[in-house]
Amino acid sequence: FNSAISACEKVGEWQKALQLCADMAWSKVESNVVTFSAAISACEKGREWEKAMQLFSSMLQTKLELDTITFNAAISACEKGGSWDKALQLRSAMSESMVDHDEVTFGAAISACATCGEWEKALQLLNEMKQSKTELGTVPLNAAISACGKASEWENALHLFSAMVQCELEPNRITYSAAINSCTRDGEWEAALQLLSLMLLTRLELDEITFSAAISACERGG
Repeated sequence: FNSAISACEKVGEWQKALQLCADMAWSKVESNVVTFSAAISACEKGREWEKAMQLFSSMLQTKLELDTITFNAAISACEKGGSWDKALQLRSAMSESMVDHDEVTFGAAISACATCGEWEKALQLLNEMKQSKTELGTVPLNAAISACGKASEWENALHLFSAMVQCELEPNRITYSAAINSCTRDGEWEAALQLLSLMLLTRLELDEITFSAAISACERGG
């Protein structure tokens, strides 16, 4: 059953994954951590965050020990569903349960905050990530830059961009797009063009969205 559920998870077939879980229960086959993690992840990929949370609640009622993978799947599901408060509750529950956090944990929680424009929460999580000595990665930093950009906090977004370079992390196209977008909202055209120039020097492939964002920054800046 676990192999079949994992196969469904890989292609986002959440309905089939849940049916297999039901078949397991009917056949009196005991579910384990792998079962729940795969099913929750399938719901996450299918953007069915409420179904994922129902599975997570069901798992809590068992005597199974929750691990990082299970929590990460549930937090990622909340991120996809734009439920940043649930994502933060789960991350807090991880700490209370003494379950290790990793880059995926923080990346998903910060992304959930970014989706809803909760930039202060995103920066708080990033700070907690540093304090926990979890290795900083491109994904959580990109998410934090995006959160700042959506809230017109362009200075904070550029500060994070600089911090990424100082940490010897290589900004990617998502990084540049998020940073340029943050400048666009406040018409900071000079900063937007500087970022665009840097992006050209790195030989990253520019897309229409990035160019449009830079042009919008110039238009808004007069």
